[in-house]
Formats: sequence, C-alpha cells, structure tokens
Amino acid sequence: MNHFEVVKRQVAGTQAAKLGQPFSDEEPGKPVCLITPPSSFLLDERVFMTLGILKVAAALEAAGQTVEMLDLSGIENYTDAARDHARNSGARCFGLTATTPQLPAAVVIARAIREVRPDAKVILGGPHITLVSAARKRELNKGINGRATKAFEKLQGLFDVLVAGDGESSIFQAIRDDSADFVDADDPRSEMFLKNSQLSSMPMPARHLVDVSSYHYQIDGTSAVSMIAQLGCPFGCGFCGGRESPMLRRVRMRSVESIIGEIVYLHRTYGYNGFMLYDDELNVNPKFLVLLEAISDTAKSLNTAFSMRGFIKAELFNDAQAEAMYRAGFRWILTGFEAASPRILKNINKKATLEENTRCLEIARRHNLKVKALMSVGHPGESRETMAATKDWLLEMRPDDFDISIITTYPGTPYYDHAVPHEIEPHIWVYTVNGDRLYSHEVDYTAVADYYKGAPDGGYKSFVYTDYISAEEIVCVRDEMERDIRSELQIPFNSSAAAIRYEHSMGQFGGGLPEHILRRSEAKPAVGGDALGLGLVQLQAFSHAVGM
Repeated sequence: MNHFEVVKRQVAGTQAAKLGQPFSDEEPGKPVCLITPPSSFLLDERVFMTLGILKVAAALEAAGQTVEMLDLSGIENYTDAARDHARNSGARCFGLTATTPQLPAAVVIARAIREVRPDAKVILGGPHITLVSAARKRELNKGINGRATKAFEKLQGLFDVLVAGDGESSIFQAIRDDSADFVDADDPRSEMFLKNSQLSSMPMPARHLVDVSSYHYQIDGTSAVSMIAQLGCPFGCGFCGGRESPMLRRVRMRSVESIIGEIVYLHRTYGYNGFMLYDDELNVNPKFLVLLEAISDTAKSLNTAFSMRGFIKAELFNDAQAEAMYRAGFRWILTGFEAASPRILKNINKKATLEENTRCLEIARRHNLKVKALMSVGHPGESRETMAATKDWLLEMRPDDFDISIITTYPGTPYYDHAVPHEIEPHIWVYTVNGDRLYSHEVDYTAVADYYKGAPDGGYKSFVYTDYISAEEIVCVRDEMERDIRSELQIPFNSSAAAIRYEHSMGQFGGGLPEHILRRSEAKPAVGGDALGLGLVQLQAFSHAVGM
C-alpha cells in the first residue's frame, strides 16, 4: 500500500473492515453508551480528553454502530447525570473506562445505572482492569490465590463484562449478547491485540463526541490538544504499571504518515497548532528523527508554526534529537528522572544514572528546550537523606518545571506484584530489592483514591513507608521540598478549576443532557470522506518527509 492509500484509509475510518470486526448483536439503531468517569483527584479535569475510549468510539462508528458518549470529566454531581441518561437512553450496553484512581467513581456510576436500568450490561475496560488482569495472570502462573486474583473477582461482581487490553476490537466481543464475562485482549496471540499496521490505519479518536472547546491546555500560550503516536514502554521501573502487561510493555508504533495525518486533521478541523504527544518515551522510536523531520515539513507546508510537548527517556536523549525536536516545534520535554540518589535509582531499576539525567538537562538547555522534571518519593530505601538529594539536585539543575509525586503500589507494578504479606502486621505488604524494603498499606481501589496526587500544597497522602522514613514523614518532607523549590526557582503552584454542576432538572424528565456532557453519533465513521481536507501539496510534503 503506498503512502497516499495509507492516509486515505485512515481518513475514511475503515478500521472495522480492516480488522474484519464481527458486527455487534445490537440492533442497528440501538446505541452503545461509552462513559468517561470523572477524575476528581485532578486539579483541573478538563485539560486532556481521554483518548482511549474515543478510539473505541471511533471503531464502533466505523462499523456502523451508533455511539453515545457521556463525558463526566469535571462534573460534580456525575451520578445524577449518569442516572438520568441511563433512564432515558435507548442503549443496553454501557461501557466505562477507568484508571486506578478513577475506579471508585466508575463503581458508583455502574451502581447508578443499575438502579434505573436493571436490564443494562455494564462493561469495564481501561488501564485498571488491564493491570489487575496482568497481575492475576502472574499469580495463576505461580499457583497463587493472591490479592490480584481477589481484586479481579471483586470487579467481576461489580461489572457484567471485564475487558483487558486494547479496546478497539474487543468492544465488539464485549457487547455481544453471548459475550463472556471476561474479554482478554492483552495477549499478543489474540486477534484483538493491535499490530502496528492496525494502529496506523485505524480511525482517529472520535473527538467530535466530546466538547473539544471545553478542554483547555496551552503550550507557551498556544492552544494545544493531546494525541498518541505510539504505545508501550519497554523498561522495567519498579513503580510503573503494566510491566507484566503486553499492551503496556510492548512498544507499538504508528506510521509517520498516520501521525502526520492526525496532526493536519486537528490543525484544519479545530485550528490547533499545539500538540502534546502523550507517548511514554518518544525517543524509543527508531524513526523518531524521521517523524520530527516530517513534522517540520508539515508545519512549513501549512505555513504555520507548531508548539509541541512530549516525554523522552533521559539516557537515550542526544543532541541530534534535541536539535530536531526544536526545529519541529517542541518547546518542552518531560522526563521521569524520579530521584537523585544512586541508591534509589538502582532500586527503582530506572536504567538511567544521575550523570545521564544531568546530561539530559544540559542537552535540552543547549537547544532551548524547557524541561519538566518528573520526580517521585516513597521508593524502597527512601529516607530523609535520599529525598534531600533529590531536592539538592533540582535546586542545582534548575529545571523549568517539576513535579514530586508520592509512589502508590498499583496492581500491575513490580512494587505490587512482587510484594509479600508482612510477617506480623496485618494488611501490610513488603517489597524487597537490593536489601531495601518498601512497605505498603492494603488499599481497596474500588473505594479509595486519595493516594493519588493531592493539591500540591498540603493535599498529599502516603500509603507507603520504609525502614528509614514513615508515611507521615514522607508527606511532610515532600510538601516542604515542593514549597522550597518553587520558592527558590520562582515556579508557581499549578492552578485548579472547580467542577461544574450538572443541572439535575435538565435530564430527569427526559430533557436530555447538555452537549458538554453528552454527544451522540449518527453511526458514521469518526472521520469520513474528504473530511481531512488534505490537498495534493500536503500529501506530497508528507511523502517527501518520509522518503516515499
């Protein structure tokens, strides 16, 4: 298939035909309702839209399925909105996505739907169930009836169908009348596990099903939108989720032309010149420099300038990448340096040394790239001294922005999967590496979410501790670090935005929900026909950029 055909196929939204999807048992006019739960733990919930569930919506639309998209991000009384919509909707299948911090809200939404629609099939997909499933597989392989297995069984009691892994194809299995109660797409042997070619030809996320204008993010004053160019991270950091999950561990790449096609579509359709690439590490892509050159050529062909932001892996970063990133429009990079203590970096299994982290910052500075340093505390061996080392390094290196999180032992992370029960203390788990221990409190992730980032000035909690520092001390030292560093570097605290209250009377009598909460497709592909508006000049520019 030549370059022009690849772009045209993506534009036409032919993913369903490409994958050979079985059409659902749903009647042609009966919608499937997809739901994004709120993220009340965030300072502002309407910064980045949730792209994963919008990719699922696009696959359904491409197969001719009508989709209702219920976006509850930033809605204070979200259960009222969910209940009112379920009462009035013609959908029988309701699919929710959830990260681990979103899970308590997803559980509440599922119960609200069932209150008014006992006939409904409620489906859970997304990162949390994928992580739990991966942890459970490890336990089953080892003959252990552990906490991941128990967490999985609890979720089975709360939802009708659980979907692990890629949702774009597995959704068609989940909504069938005769579906199993568990659909496993987190298996490379499965046809539901997306390959590179499928990622490149699938329709773009169905952003038309959310109120794009209500999401507000800027890169140095330029309005920006998020997108995903590749999936997966091959590294094995102890705190990171999905190290046992092929979906999250295996790197899968979209083609350069499909990425460029989406950039041009977002520019032409919504007027965006700012793009946040939400990939784990852009520079694990062997064609990274080719992509950057294509982005540069695209900006020139559109007679505009892009402002871009993305994540990179510190030890892989070099001057050639930095120069090409700036030329393509990147003005910010984000890097998970995590810590400055060599002991902690070793215990994390970070694969980057303090010297390499320092070199990364120096390279970025040489090429006028701003750096947000992503740091974390609460690792095995953590102490006041190791946290002080992180503070001193940040003050010495003076990044343009930074973040200091407290680690949580999520299912699917080595810190969770490889931990064992404490010999004496109940509900305490112990992870050991290089002779250092990390203790974590048992957390019911279906009900608790306050372990996640709190308000940056006094809103954090810790559910972990070590032999050298208590959970309470971790919080106190972290808060002091943030205040002192922000004061010294003159970096303000991030601002917050209040949740919006849904006017309950609008939906309870069948009046419908407002468009910033609910949108409905008309069973058309996410992007159809010539909607992308790509002219011959742009297509030729893309072909030239990728050497085709």
